[in-house]
Amino acid sequence: MPFPFQIDILDLIFKGILIGIIASAPMGPVGVLCIQRTLNKGRWYGFVTGVGAAVSDIIYALFTGLGMSFMMNLINDPTNLFWLKIIGSVVLLVFGIYCYRSNPTRKIHASSNNKGTLWHNGITAFLITFSNPLIIFLFIATFAQFTFVIPHKPIEMTLGYLSIVGGALLWWFGLTWLVDKIRGKFDNNGILIINKVIGCVVILVSLIILVGTVFNLYSLTSY
Repeated sequence: MPFPFQIDILDLIFKGILIGIIASAPMGPVGVLCIQRTLNKGRWYGFVTGVGAAVSDIIYALFTGLGMSFMMNLINDPTNLFWLKIIGSVVLLVFGIYCYRSNPTRKIHASSNNKGTLWHNGITAFLITFSNPLIIFLFIATFAQFTFVIPHKPIEMTLGYLSIVGGALLWWFGLTWLVDKIRGKFDNNGILIINKVIGCVVILVSLIILVGTVFNLYSLTSY
C-alpha cells in the first residue's frame, strides 16, 4: 500500500512551518507584547496574543501567494528564479542583521492591570500586526527562497498555508511556555538574548541559502 503523502507534500509542509516560525520569531511590538502579557496576565493571555498575530500573518501570506501566482511565468524561468532567490537571500540577511542589532525592550510600555478577555487580547494583537504590511516583503523573500508557491495545486497550497499557521502557533506556544517556566528570572535581558539568537539564526540560514543559490544548488529543491 503506497504511503498517503508524497515526499514533495511533506517538503511543502516543512517549508510552511519554517516560514511561519521565521515570520513570527522576531521580537517586534507583538512579540514584546506577548511576553509582557505572559508575565503579567498569564500564559494563555500571551498565547492568544500570538494567535491574533498569526491570523494577521496568514492573511498577508495569502495576499503574497496570490500575487506571486500571477507571476509564475516569470518565476518559472530558471534565470529569473535564480535572481529572485539571490534578492530574497539578501533581504533575509538584512532582516537578520536588523533583528540582531535592534533593541525591542525600547518598545516595552507599562502594562494595564486589567486582563481583559482572551478575545480582546487576541483582537488587539491582530490589529497591531495587521497595521504593519511590511511583513509582505518578508513573505516574498521566504516564498521565493523556498519555492513555496505551486500554481494550480489548491490542495497542496492549502496544506502549505495551514503549515504556516501551524509554524506560527508552534512558535508562540513554545515562547509563552518558556517565558512562563522562567518567569521569575525573565527580564529585559532575556528579550534581548532571544532577539539576538533569532537574528543569528536568520543570518545563518540566509547565508547558507545564498551560497547554495550562487552554486546553483537551488535546483535541488525546486518543484
